[in-house]
Amino acid sequence: MNKIGFNVLAWSAEVSDNLKPIIERLKKTGYDGVEFFVGAPDERAYREIGQFTNGLGLETTTVFVLGPDENPIDPDAKVREKALEKIKWTIDRSHDLGAKVICGPFHSAFSTFAQRAPEEAEYDRSAEVLHKAGEYAEKADILLTPEALNRFECYLCNTVDQLVKLVKKVDHPNVKAMFDTHHANIEEKKLGDALRKIAPYLGHVHISENDRGTPGSGHVPFDDVFSTLAEIKFKGWLTIEGFTRNDPAFANSIGVWREFSQPWEMAENGLSFIREMGAKHGL
Repeated sequence: MNKIGFNVLAWSAEVSDNLKPIIERLKKTGYDGVEFFVGAPDERAYREIGQFTNGLGLETTTVFVLGPDENPIDPDAKVREKALEKIKWTIDRSHDLGAKVICGPFHSAFSTFAQRAPEEAEYDRSAEVLHKAGEYAEKADILLTPEALNRFECYLCNTVDQLVKLVKKVDHPNVKAMFDTHHANIEEKKLGDALRKIAPYLGHVHISENDRGTPGSGHVPFDDVFSTLAEIKFKGWLTIEGFTRNDPAFANSIGVWREFSQPWEMAENGLSFIREMGAKHGL
């Protein structure tokens, strides 16, 4: 069975001692790893939480986003340089946490639109930044896995076709691709077909329900997802990413205005669901 992780954004975007009881309970629940959001500026906290998490026998992965002032596709070279510096800083903090995988929509700035379709020059600019980031990540033995987001949150990469195009342009072994079932449920015709397309480049998977609640409680076709993951012999992380309003500032920033599931319901029932689906489909 693949390693199973849980993203603590269900509780908080912070990295601090407040997460320790949650991390301990995730370990007792049966998770293999914890995914953290990298954003808070306290560098010391990343090292301390990384040591704590690893000391429990849990592995780590991370996720982050970029803002409009650090946009890899901006025509201004200074803005693109800020993007590269932010990615490098995130790689450093992820290394402090002991992470080997970084995911997220860092091919472009989150929720930043140009009021038109993406242009080839934007893919080229993103690829240039990500290639340099891949060179830096290689030194830390970290894999970067940019993510396709739905049309309401970005425009550069909404589909696996666009993401594969970008990763090919990046052309670096430390830059692969991520697949999120929530976004794919919105943008892809068939999730199994989308997974087959991205299979040669796939480095990380988020198991997310259509409403961001408990996996298995909605209408994402998870039988298709898990059977295809087994078919393509995916060996990476299966990490649950679900959102709540526990951290109002973060929830407001991503448009989460109601509760979908309580965090521990999501964690406990989601883990059971992934194990059941893995056993069912021979993953």
